Amino acid sequence: MKTNISFKSKLYITRLSDKVLLNKFLLLTLLYIGAQTTLQAQEVYYTKPSWFFGVAGATNYSFYRGSTNQLNSNLTPPVTFHNGEGAGLYLAPLVEFYKPDTRLGFMFQAGYDSRKGSFDQKITPCNCPADLSTGLSYITVEPSIRFAPFKSNFYVYAGPRLAFNIDKSFKYTLGTNPAYPDQEPSEAVRGDFDHISKTLISMQIGAGYDIPLSSQNHKTQFILSPFINFQPYVGQHPRTTETWNITALRVGMALKFGQGTAIETPQAPESKVQFSVNAPKNIPGERSVREVFPLRNYVFFDLESNKIPSRYKLLKKEEAKDFNEDQIGITASTNSSGRSARQMAVYYNVINILGNRMVKNPGANVTLVGSSEKGTEDGAAMSESIKTYLVSVFGISASRITTKGQLKPAIPSEQPGATKELVLLREGDRRVSIESNSPELLMEFQAGPDAPLKPLELVTVQEAPIDSYITIDAQGAQKAYSSWSLETTDPDGKVKTFGPYTQEKISIPGKSIMGTRSEGDYKVKLIGTNKNGTTQEKVTTTHMVLWTPAKTEEGLRYSILFEFNKSKAIAMYEKYLTDVVTPKIPKNALVIIHGHTDIIGEESYNLNLSLERANEVKGIIEKTLINSGRKDVKFEVHGFGEDENMSAFENKLPEERFYNRTVIIDIIPSVK
Repeated sequence: MKTNISFKSKLYITRLSDKVLLNKFLLLTLLYIGAQTTLQAQEVYYTKPSWFFGVAGATNYSFYRGSTNQLNSNLTPPVTFHNGEGAGLYLAPLVEFYKPDTRLGFMFQAGYDSRKGSFDQKITPCNCPADLSTGLSYITVEPSIRFAPFKSNFYVYAGPRLAFNIDKSFKYTLGTNPAYPDQEPSEAVRGDFDHISKTLISMQIGAGYDIPLSSQNHKTQFILSPFINFQPYVGQHPRTTETWNITALRVGMALKFGQGTAIETPQAPESKVQFSVNAPKNIPGERSVREVFPLRNYVFFDLESNKIPSRYKLLKKEEAKDFNEDQIGITASTNSSGRSARQMAVYYNVINILGNRMVKNPGANVTLVGSSEKGTEDGAAMSESIKTYLVSVFGISASRITTKGQLKPAIPSEQPGATKELVLLREGDRRVSIESNSPELLMEFQAGPDAPLKPLELVTVQEAPIDSYITIDAQGAQKAYSSWSLETTDPDGKVKTFGPYTQEKISIPGKSIMGTRSEGDYKVKLIGTNKNGTTQEKVTTTHMVLWTPAKTEEGLRYSILFEFNKSKAIAMYEKYLTDVVTPKIPKNALVIIHGHTDIIGEESYNLNLSLERANEVKGIIEKTLINSGRKDVKFEVHGFGEDENMSAFENKLPEERFYNRTVIIDIIPSVK
């Protein structure tokens, strides 16, 4: 009795033989890679190759559709075969060209392409099973355009397929009627299909992912690339007669290698980077600071709400009678959680400060202008919520408060065409501006809708004053290095790491390096990363002393606040700097001016912007001193950009970000 092997069994046997061949192929290539890696391991860097050569191995999953009946002139089975499936081997050498970090490239593969398979079994009129299988195979030529949409290791490709037939064999088997088990089975008939097209022209599309197997310190670099390829039935009719067509899915991987060109790796000359460390002899632990804290004339509202946010301090009517803005500064200065928290506590009383000042100055009027992305009605509702509070809690006449609504503030954060960080920008634009022409409410020499409110004076303990910072100067580092970092080693051998940095001058708080150690000799190592990935080290030693003076010094601090329009901010504050700040600078004092920005925008742009603003402020003060015949003041100017380690405030809320757009002026009296 004949035993019929199912299609699934045939497919498993076919896949098993293909898998053995592929495993042998991969084993040999991996052994070759290992040998090459051992031979070529060098401390030399090479470019990524543009040309790759190699071999692709895969399994073709073929799906037969249509009709097949007359196999050749000598054999026409009594049934017509329709559907079928099969798995065959694909093996082809390949060539690829694409430049690193580009999108377009070219691929070419040409090799053995098996489309063998078996048709679904049919039952003949005699109730006998009929089976048909084929060893159909081609030599295939497949040029493709390669496209990496993200300039990454993922790519897609597509192109024509030219197939030249090399095998058109078939095997036809007619089984016996199971009702007659003693019947002799017919012998299998083997032959070739007639009317086979010698050449097929079709198309193929696929995708792959390149996995580097070797680093760029090898001249010969290997890539393993799993891929999948789809070839629709269009153009894949193997015979010129009947309607048999083939759709194929190819799954496999390619092993490719190419050679890079040695990269010239000139070391940055030692003379190009001047490395120095400035550690003050006395690093004060703390200093009492009398700070003039500016008040933004804004109340920021949460997105999707026109109610006053809960972070703003709101009083009950009986509490408003005892409110004193001078007490806020005293209360805030005892808060030990840092400058940001202390001064935000002051700022979040801004509505109460406004109400208290309007009570004391009955002739002062204000206009509240709400800006909302939802429209003027929502902006007006925001303004009305503040007006209602001032009228009901502080008893201010409603006629003294005008409310308005608009879509955008006068100086918006979100500019036309902006696409980045829109949530942060829109949070800053959703606000109520407090506008007034009453000098009792406003900062000295200010007028108009953008004028800040009169500042408060606070006396606080300034932790880690800026003149206590260790300054590291790496002159020339921006040209020589892509980035650099710092290692400090204390007398006990304990190492701390700082960085990486891209700017040439940085400052680190003395306590961050020394901790509780009173003094000691420290080794400071600069580790520069060259643009080719290699590193360069420079080492120096310095003596550091942590000292808290017996008598606490008292300094002065002023802040200049900026909108997006930096020139307008300077113009607004110029008279204030000339007539208020400069006369407070004592003889032989040190004036430290440091600029900051919020986190919105590019880091490099913000760094330059903060330094430009600091230098503009210095220029105004210096010119005023010279005009009065003084040349006794020393200046230090720093631009810290958006560096959150150096920022006075956090960047979580819009009011914090607005306060970080600042230039801070520290006036340090000379030590007697």
